[in-house]
Formats: sequence, structure tokens, C-alpha cells
Amino acid sequence: MAFWAGLKLGLGLIVAIGAQNAFVLRQGLRREHVFAVALFCALSDALLIALGVSGFALASDAWPLLPEILRWGGVVFLTVYAGRAAYAALRGGARLEAGEGRTPRLRTVLLTLAAFTWANPHVWLDTVVLLGAVSAQFEGAQVNFAAGAILASFLFFFSLAYGARLLAPIFASPVAWRVLDGVIALLMASLAWRLAVGTL
Repeated sequence: MAFWAGLKLGLGLIVAIGAQNAFVLRQGLRREHVFAVALFCALSDALLIALGVSGFALASDAWPLLPEILRWGGVVFLTVYAGRAAYAALRGGARLEAGEGRTPRLRTVLLTLAAFTWANPHVWLDTVVLLGAVSAQFEGAQVNFAAGAILASFLFFFSLAYGARLLAPIFASPVAWRVLDGVIALLMASLAWRLAVGTL
């Protein structure tokens, strides 16, 4: 149960459109350093998830109120996330373009990706704070929860990077982004509700 909860929540959080995912999509569309980009993102997520789950367990032992505080913080965060996705779906106008130009060096690509990943507060909130908080709901099974969330990252980033060519015609249309944002909004709202009532 903990494994599947981690997998589901990991996928739900990571699918949300952001700078990192758009960059991975763009690299996939251009077929530039695809494996390295996907691996970098997945390994970064794995490290952050492990930090969140392990660090959260230690912190909650020192401060017993922390799980409840962060649980409700997670509810608020997911609700806001859902609201932003719903607004993006209603507003529309987003689209993805592959762009043109010379192939950048791998070092340049990874440095850019590192900024999108490690300097992005939303990445820290998702992986360390939120996943760490939710993992406390599975006492004794946090490792399984983390394994599910880490698998979600690997599945998503490699699918996104290598499947980008197939998605290119679809995501050239703003309508596709509106549909995706709408699905994300519903999923995040559902996760917020289940976290609030303790059924996640």
C-alpha cells in the first residue's frame, strides 16, 4: 500500500507543468542528450525523496507535532497547486515549441537542468517537504513509500524524454496543455482531500 501511494503521489506531483519538465520535453523533441537529461532528473529526485523521507522521520521524533503541521501544510500546498492548474486550464495559451539552433554541449545542458532542479523551491517542497510529510502516514513502511515515489520519477522522466517526439504534434496545440492542466488540477484536489481526511 505504501509503495503504491508513493508511486501515485510521486506521479501526481511530478506531472505538473514547470520549467524542468518543459526543458526535458524540449530536449526530447530535439533529441539532444536525452538519456543524460532523464537520468539527471530521476537521480536528483531520488536523492531529494530519500532526504525528505529519512530526514522527516528524524525530525518528527524530535518534534512530535511536526507530522500534523506538515500534513496540513501539505493540504494547503496541494490545494493551491490544484487552483493554479485549474486557472492555467481555464486561461489556456500555453504551448511547447522545440526551438532551433546548434546542439549545446552536455555540460551546458546539465548545468541548466541543475538550476531548474536544485534551485527550484517547488522541487524542494514537492520532494522533501510534501513527500516527507506524507511518508509519516506509513509508519514502518517509509522505505516502500520512498521506493514508489522514486520509481515514479524514473518512469516519468524517461517516458517524458523519450516519448517527447510522439507528443510533439499534440503539445503544439494549446488545447492539449489545457486538458493536461485540468487533469492535474483534479488530481491535486483529490490528493489534498485524501490527505486532509487521512485516507492517502
